[in-house]
Amino acid sequence: MIKINETNVTIMVKDMELAIKFYESIGLILKNRWEDHYAMVETAGLTIGLHPTEEAKTGSMTVSIGFMIDKLSEGLELLEKNKIVFTSASGKSGKYLHFHDPDGTVLYFVEPGW
Repeated sequence: MIKINETNVTIMVKDMELAIKFYESIGLILKNRWEDHYAMVETAGLTIGLHPTEEAKTGSMTVSIGFMIDKLSEGLELLEKNKIVFTSASGKSGKYLHFHDPDGTVLYFVEPGW
């Protein structure tokens, strides 16, 4: 069996600088950057690779990335501070703030209900 040491999800982006600044603004940390060829931002348990593209399609298309937080009010404050458009929702699994990165990737903060 193969041993996997680390994992990441790669998102195609139009503007590397804008993408890095966006993810830093919501609390991720720049882990590595290879000029404008590739970058990695990370948070607890997740590394997101940012890969530049000239293609019309960017973002993750059909994948959403969730960030579990203790207090939804802190996520709300962060999104408002950074002028990020969001919608809110509640369900049996928790309270959610849904938003997008500059390339259309669906992201959300969730305060779990369990």
